[in-house]
Amino acid sequence: MADTTKIEDVQERKKLKRAARKAAAPKGPRVGARGENKQKLKKAARGQSKRK
Repeated sequence: MADTTKIEDVQERKKLKRAARKAAAPKGPRVGARGENKQKLKKAARGQSKRK
């Protein structure tokens, strides 16, 4: 995608980003499940916080 960090005008920046997205090659189909790399949680006892 185009580097738009230097552009101050929001509308102009949005136009450039949309044009870049449209011009980019389409992404391929998903290979695995969306959350396959997420950290899995073990079942905690009742009353325990799940994330430490």
